[in-house]
Amino acid sequence: MRRFRSSPGRGGGARHGRVTEGVILVARRLRRAPSTVLRTVPLPVPGRILARALAVVSALLLTAAGQAPSADWAMVGRTLDEQHFSPLTQINDKNIGRLGLAWYADIQTERGMEGSPLEIGGVLYNVQPWNIVTAYDATNGKVLWRYDPQVPTRFGRLACCDIVSRGLAAYDGKIYVATLDGRLIALDARSGRPVWSVLTVDNSKNYTITGAPRVYAGKVLIGNGGAEMGVRGYVTAYDAETGKQDWRFYTVPGDPAKMPEGAASDSVMAKAAKTWTGQWWKAGGGGTVWDSLAYDPKLRLVYIGVGNGSPWAQHWRSPGGGDNLFLASIVALNVDTGHYVWHYQTTPGEEWDYTATQQMIFADLKIDGRMRQVIMQAPKNGFFYVLDRRTGQLLSAKTTVPINWASGIDMKTGRPIENPAVRYGKVPAMVSPGAGGAHNFNPMAYSPLTHLVYLPVSETYMGYAAADSFDPAHPGLGTSFSGYDAERKKISEYADAHSRGWLSARDPVTQTEIWRTPDEQKGSGGVLVTAGNLVFQGNIATTFAAYRADTGQKVWQMPVQQVPIAAPITYMVDGVQYIAVNAGWGGGLAHVERSNYTKLFIGKPRLLVFKLGGTATLPPMPKESVEVPELAPPPKVAASADVVAKGEQLYGQNCALCHGVEARGGVKDLRHMSPQTHADFLAIVLGGRRAANGMASFADVLSKDQAEAIHQYLVARANEDWDNPK
Repeated sequence: MRRFRSSPGRGGGARHGRVTEGVILVARRLRRAPSTVLRTVPLPVPGRILARALAVVSALLLTAAGQAPSADWAMVGRTLDEQHFSPLTQINDKNIGRLGLAWYADIQTERGMEGSPLEIGGVLYNVQPWNIVTAYDATNGKVLWRYDPQVPTRFGRLACCDIVSRGLAAYDGKIYVATLDGRLIALDARSGRPVWSVLTVDNSKNYTITGAPRVYAGKVLIGNGGAEMGVRGYVTAYDAETGKQDWRFYTVPGDPAKMPEGAASDSVMAKAAKTWTGQWWKAGGGGTVWDSLAYDPKLRLVYIGVGNGSPWAQHWRSPGGGDNLFLASIVALNVDTGHYVWHYQTTPGEEWDYTATQQMIFADLKIDGRMRQVIMQAPKNGFFYVLDRRTGQLLSAKTTVPINWASGIDMKTGRPIENPAVRYGKVPAMVSPGAGGAHNFNPMAYSPLTHLVYLPVSETYMGYAAADSFDPAHPGLGTSFSGYDAERKKISEYADAHSRGWLSARDPVTQTEIWRTPDEQKGSGGVLVTAGNLVFQGNIATTFAAYRADTGQKVWQMPVQQVPIAAPITYMVDGVQYIAVNAGWGGGLAHVERSNYTKLFIGKPRLLVFKLGGTATLPPMPKESVEVPELAPPPKVAASADVVAKGEQLYGQNCALCHGVEARGGVKDLRHMSPQTHADFLAIVLGGRRAANGMASFADVLSKDQAEAIHQYLVARANEDWDNPK
């Protein structure tokens, strides 16, 4: 067996934030506590950077009006259409061979780097786990300021898929960040000082935020996560200047006895409630808007992507079945009022974690001889959808990967032609795609020049089974990850043999694949496409690569010691074009890639910035981050078969979301624990020894005997796979 390590994590702390203006941090925080010691060295901020920063206000106002300067990257997808396309051409398919590293910044984390930075007026704004925001000189990486919102480490336990952040928003001289503990904070773009902060969730419930806020029509919109932990989803709009709440739209109905709620969603909740049965509100319902949002300023429509049900198993949340609106749906709302306009549900009655929170892209396409204003999405369920964004009419839907949960979409009704066998009971059923999805968070891109969508896809399989019981007072998935060992083994072996991934160039009009990359390992990152006929993507093989946008030919590649899972961006300062990408393995893609996880050896997470003629080099890989030829075998099981079986149950209930089904893959593959980690297991699980890195204490959930049972199950799993790394 083999393992990997990366850099150490960060400390914990109080609820207040900290901004460091014009300084570079030269020593790690010792612990995030009231007595925290921070050593700094003053760093003069160059006058030219301050001058550029003063241009932020006008640049952001232009961006908000849909007139983004071509040199900047001022929002998640660069423009409101979320195309992840840049018109810059200085770096192109003719000179790409000269691309080199311009500068890099080490990120003090061991967790996933899913967010794309922003660049405005020569300043690059980046966000990392625990929602720390850093402003750099975009030309050389000098730190201008850093802000730490001091998120309490206990929230790391609530984040189902890593303590990630997927980006920032910017508007009128402010940078907006949403924190894991549910705050929305406006920062002064020039100094990093907080302007206002508002708590957007009820901290007595299991809410988190990992998504990027968006600014539309002078409002900051943000959703939340927690559908795996029994919450009810919604999206909220706040005044961008003051933080005052404008409206809130709930995505699933609440307790009918408490309706109406005074929310923008009131007018449609009675309609939604008719598609649920039982006492669904006691289980939360789910439907969190944990990632994608989009906005059409001409139609004044906001589009929200809605997530999975809570719990997963429909039997436990809506025992009589039903579509369960608005789970797994695209919903169009009026930006001024938040009122419902239309919806399209991609997966009625979903129970496989088939979220529709994946990125939505706008384009004007000629379909059947008529120009249509469309919205496109490739959600987890394996279909690629093209809808009329004015009316929600389904124009086309085709699969992007082999799937078995549905055989197609009925174009008359817009509903999937579902395979009844995937409605699982207590016996595990193999379903494709698995919960990681055919397309996860990693953004796709669209080029108005080639008229192609560039989509990172994964072919995945998973065994689903319902739990014997479910108690809404102890929220979870309502599924089982133990028992029926023969069936589970058969599913795992099939999944390992058939799972793969690639970058697909897709014609959205004909719904055909034009080309795909030869790399078929799952886990590669988000995509950037440019007018230089180039597509950029981070690769699971720890490289950063460029392909011709028209043919898919790989024209450049550089080893970067990490997996750049975030979508790259590009910008121009003083006549020089740069490409920037965050490289840090983890997050949702760590759950997608499980079969070959043991082969992944990575270094320190970094922000990487490239330019033509760049000559910077990365330091050698740390000794502990490379493959170790010989490792001691795992310890022997020191418990009875009954204790191991109990540990398997407890692992499925408490650990599988982050650490993978059957302890395979996930954020950390626990079959690969070092001798020291085995020795510290109880101190980590109950004592919170690694809370700073997202592994908060479970002492309020697990007893010492239960934690030790989980440990013995993991020891047993490690021994099972010792001679069979697959």
